[in-house]
Amino acid sequence: MVVGDASLNIDTLVIGAGPGGYVAAIRAAQLGQSVLIVDKSTVGGVCLNRGCIPSKALISAAHQYEVTQHASAIGITAENVKVDFKKVQEFKGGVVKKLTGGVGALLKANKVQVFNGECMFINENEARVFNDQEAPRYKFKNCIIATGSRPIELKAFPFGGRILSSTEALELQDIPKSMIVIGGGYIGAELGQMYSKFGTKVTIIEGADMVLPGFDKDMTQLVAKNMKKSNVEIFTGAKAESAAQTDKDVTVKFTVKGETKEVTAEYLLVTVGRRPNTDGELGLDMIGVKMTDRGLVEVDHQGRTSIPHIFAIGDIVAGPALAHKASYEGKVAAEAIAGMPSVVDYKCIPAVCFTDPECASVGLSESEAKEKGHNVKAGKFPYAANGRALSLGGNAEGFVKIVADADTGVVIGSQIVGAEASNLIAEMGLAVEMAATLEDLALTIHAHPTLGEIVMEAAEVVLGHPIHTVAK
Repeated sequence: MVVGDASLNIDTLVIGAGPGGYVAAIRAAQLGQSVLIVDKSTVGGVCLNRGCIPSKALISAAHQYEVTQHASAIGITAENVKVDFKKVQEFKGGVVKKLTGGVGALLKANKVQVFNGECMFINENEARVFNDQEAPRYKFKNCIIATGSRPIELKAFPFGGRILSSTEALELQDIPKSMIVIGGGYIGAELGQMYSKFGTKVTIIEGADMVLPGFDKDMTQLVAKNMKKSNVEIFTGAKAESAAQTDKDVTVKFTVKGETKEVTAEYLLVTVGRRPNTDGELGLDMIGVKMTDRGLVEVDHQGRTSIPHIFAIGDIVAGPALAHKASYEGKVAAEAIAGMPSVVDYKCIPAVCFTDPECASVGLSESEAKEKGHNVKAGKFPYAANGRALSLGGNAEGFVKIVADADTGVVIGSQIVGAEASNLIAEMGLAVEMAATLEDLALTIHAHPTLGEIVMEAAEVVLGHPIHTVAK
């Protein structure tokens, strides 16, 4: 949609059309605001176009390839299983196109004006939006900044040639024979393991003492075990020093336990975090928006910045860089503008990693709960004792862990590692959100045979009367 008269006044200007921005724009429009959303790229932001969605499409394809190769374990023999990676990329592109098209249709249906271009503040009540064809000027009553983030680029490993960010790694047209990954967090772990399933020899160099730092060690050990099975070499407590690339490969020097090592591969993927998009021509400093020394925008419990009618959400504010966090904050900001008493409450934001097995967490871990002074009661139920997990035919390793307050029985956290952990964590998020008790979960009848039963069984473990495992 082309924006019309540049003299129009806008109730709410939204800068950035990612999962934070477009959700904020739609919610603001639902609440009666006239809304303009500006983005220099395709609607959907990094998540839909260069992150969450394309990576999960490739991860799904890799999983299906692996399952097909090893189907003989359940009596199915598949011969000459091959990957046409260009078609895999076409599949990924089709998923992205369908979803971005859907977002565009939603914005249109909600009468949100869309401008494809960049934005620059003139003052705290006006901004100029511009592209190669036009540069209208807009007055706004309120603004929601949702400009997202970009991969951090290290001086020793500048992007280009055979040194990739996650963006380029998702666009490769051929499966590399080998790849080095600097950074074993969720992006490096997901993409590294995905390529390893397609046959790439992967080497992960991680500075922490385990991959996926931030998740419980008993969860990440299962991921590391599966990675090693699929030709991934992992170096933890390691520091990457330098890289030298040719037109055919790249060699990385790194140190681990005081020893210098070298590894050579076709590509080097650098995934050491993301940087907030608060610099450049936007002009936040010019209008006096307060920021931290890390470039994050300072906000209150409604997303309001130091300028009361300007809000900030998503990767540019404190907290984990998660799409669902950004969407949640976008709704809160739009509702705050409408005068509603909405505020952010981060206790139930789940963290999910689509590795094999999947890892998911919500609320407090056992150690965090103890640090906060809770009298903690916790317990696990294994996937291996669940009929549905075994019948899926794959590896039934994993568990559901529930953390509760021992004095009240209220569920305050959960950690899940195993098949469909990304879906199972939703029930645990609801339990934490509504202050459900262990008995609430144990007395809720779960369909049989399903993976969801593991939640009920885990609650019974914590209560001390498990049925399908021996009480300890």
